[in-house]
Amino acid sequence: MPTMTPGITRASDGIDGISWDILGQTYVPKQLSEDSFAWHATLPSGTFVPPHIHPTQDEFIYLVEGRLDLKLAGEDHNAAPGDLIRLPMGIPHGIFNNGGDTVRCLFWVAPTRRLFDLFGKLHGLTDPNEVVRISAEHEVDFLPPDEAA
Repeated sequence: MPTMTPGITRASDGIDGISWDILGQTYVPKQLSEDSFAWHATLPSGTFVPPHIHPTQDEFIYLVEGRLDLKLAGEDHNAAPGDLIRLPMGIPHGIFNNGGDTVRCLFWVAPTRRLFDLFGKLHGLTDPNEVVRISAEHEVDFLPPDEAA
């Protein structure tokens, strides 16, 4: 994995021109090193990331535009532009765009572990069961529906 280099990733650019479509959301990688991985995300209204756990990473979301509803450690929360969402490793969390508008935000995780590779494998998949299976192989564990509430 590369060492982070100084510089600027322009708003219109991603690493190596990459843009992933993951279940209707667009993820554009902006920074990658062993210690951290950042990506810009566009979440259309009505899309979500079901409750899951990162057992080996802390995750953060800086909300730029729109509103997110969250399930964090079993509690309901919401976030607005300018808010920073902190998702510690091992804590279940789900992310929902119920606001009617497109959400734009910056995600990052530390350390990177296998998440960059996971997104490449999920790009274009439409079967949620396959997404869950592949995610588990890359250290992201989706919760069964009865545990996600």
